[in-house]
Amino acid sequence: MSLNPYLTFNGDCEEAFRFYEKTLGGKIEAMMPHAGTPAEPHVPPTFKDKILHARLVVQGRELMGSDAPPDRYQKPRGISVSLQLSDVAESERIFHALAEHGAVSMPLQQTFWAARFGMLTDRFGIPWMINCDQPK
Repeated sequence: MSLNPYLTFNGDCEEAFRFYEKTLGGKIEAMMPHAGTPAEPHVPPTFKDKILHARLVVQGRELMGSDAPPDRYQKPRGISVSLQLSDVAESERIFHALAEHGAVSMPLQQTFWAARFGMLTDRFGIPWMINCDQPK
């Protein structure tokens, strides 16, 4: 069994996944638009190039997503994508990249449980938690 986050976007899934690929150092292994699939007749003509399914692999872990049809998109609520890191500099780099043009809800900082912890919503509307372990 695997347990993978599946993110829904408001028409900018491809842009988001290309950004995540670069920022997280992963590899996009799937990026399928609606065009040319059995789903194509069920979306507006302006939506055919939007993403039906995307899959990014980062260090053996998968992040998946798609564009929601225009009348079905809802902002994510009550969830966060949580990244667990062990390197402070890498935690800071990723946090600041994700926060650019987004909204920080808790600045990245040392806490009683972590060398660094912070929370933000990126420019694509996806909530993130960045947690960097205390040195052992």
